[in-house]
Amino acid sequence: MSGDFNRRVPEDREKLRRMLQAGGIGAAIIFGIASLCLLAIWGFLYCRIEVPSRHIAVLTKKTGAELTNNIEIVSTADFEKFKGIQEKVLTEGRYFYNPWKWDWDIVPQVEVPENRLGVRIRLYGDDLGYGNLIAASESEKGISAEVLRPGRYPINALTYQAGTKPSITRDNYIELVELHEPVVIPAGFIGVVTLLSSQPADDPNQLIIEDGRRGVQKETLDPGVYYINPYVERISLVDCRSQRFNLGTGGEMGFPSRDGFWVKLDGRIEFRVDPERAAEVFVTYNDSSNDSGSDARVEEEIIQKIILPNARSFCRLRGSDHSGRDFILGEKRLKFQEDFQRTLEATCKTQGIEIVQALITRISPPQQIAEPVRMRQIALQLGEQYQKEIEQQESEKELRIEQELVKQKQALIEVEQEVITITIEAKRQQEVAVIEANQRKKVAEVELAAAEDEAKAITAKGTADAEVIRFGNKAVAAGWQKSVEAYGGSGDEFARWVMLKKLAPSFQEMMVNTSDSPLMNIFTEFSDTSNMIAKAADVDPKTTDSISPTEAGEQE
Repeated sequence: MSGDFNRRVPEDREKLRRMLQAGGIGAAIIFGIASLCLLAIWGFLYCRIEVPSRHIAVLTKKTGAELTNNIEIVSTADFEKFKGIQEKVLTEGRYFYNPWKWDWDIVPQVEVPENRLGVRIRLYGDDLGYGNLIAASESEKGISAEVLRPGRYPINALTYQAGTKPSITRDNYIELVELHEPVVIPAGFIGVVTLLSSQPADDPNQLIIEDGRRGVQKETLDPGVYYINPYVERISLVDCRSQRFNLGTGGEMGFPSRDGFWVKLDGRIEFRVDPERAAEVFVTYNDSSNDSGSDARVEEEIIQKIILPNARSFCRLRGSDHSGRDFILGEKRLKFQEDFQRTLEATCKTQGIEIVQALITRISPPQQIAEPVRMRQIALQLGEQYQKEIEQQESEKELRIEQELVKQKQALIEVEQEVITITIEAKRQQEVAVIEANQRKKVAEVELAAAEDEAKAITAKGTADAEVIRFGNKAVAAGWQKSVEAYGGSGDEFARWVMLKKLAPSFQEMMVNTSDSPLMNIFTEFSDTSNMIAKAADVDPKTTDSISPTEAGEQE
């Protein structure tokens, strides 16, 4: 037994070792699963980043390489390589980052409202070159040339209205977004573009600079809404609508006549800026002291510097060529008006101004000569008026004659039309009567033909009925003939049999008589067979002597 005990001890130890080994593996598995669960719970609770709608998450790296002196923000290309604020942001969604290595801040996205534009100002990057005001690339700090239109943008920036200071609510922003109003060019206006930040022109003394260089551009903007960076371009509104003013606005307009009299006048001029040359007019005549915001009020300069000087010059030069009485007469006044508008149009057109209308409304000649000339002019006008009245009466006389002739012609035409109408109506009635007579004739012919056809039909029907009766009589006669032949050709016997057959049902007793009895003489006429057949067939008895009844029936 000691040997058996010694053998079982190692076996029990081996079993115990195996049990302990299996228990250790199970415990390790359980511990591993528990560790994973705890890790998952820790990651979901402490590593989870929930970025709601309209927000972003700004990341800050706690560990990693130190930033150099020329690096302020970790760029997207170097994400996670350096510690500090990262340029890359997290948009809406769920993310997991280790809080021992990362820090984050949930902030609203940049939102540009309607009727606004956003100018980006980067606070990091390379310094701008000498003389540059606008960042040419994304690696440079400063004002960006591109603008943000209305909408939402996942940008780590603070937003503020232009003309105000930004409200600093956090210290991890890397940009500023300045909100401006877009440029609205209303109908009737032209937008003149001035580049504020670009390469200087080769020849800065020109009025209009070549495209893309700093200065006023030749290309203008039509009416509309434009999202333009105000630090890159300035838009000046030039009114190209029709403008109107009186010549007396700048003081009394007058000039001496050829005979030394002072003539005063007043007028109304309507003009507008040529849209194709709006930039040239803006550069030449704009005075910033008259501007109202972006509205370049060039019409005042145009009136004072172009239209009024040219109008005064024309009136003094051309007016001194005429005497005082010339401005009283209508023809001279009209000629002066036409020359005034034509000359002013040609002069202002070279300056980019279109004269829509240049009208002289009043000319005041000197009173010393105005009254006599006016009376003379009135007398001339009365004489012309009387002459015109005489001509008018002659014209009315001729008109009356022409009217009477026209009435006479109209009466003749009406009579002729009435004759034609009566003739046409008579012809129409005649044609209708002929047509009706022809119709009645055709109806009578048709009725005659129908009567003839009806007579033929009646005749044919009578003939057919007669034939039927004849054939019936022949059939009856043939039957009688056969019956008589059955009695040996004795008509008396056949007649007697017929009479007895008719009378038999009425008699209860039979009366027998001899053949010579007078009662039987009534049947003697049936003894002659030829007479009976001839009567039945309506044939002359003389012609039936040699013809048998059967042959007579066949002939019929």
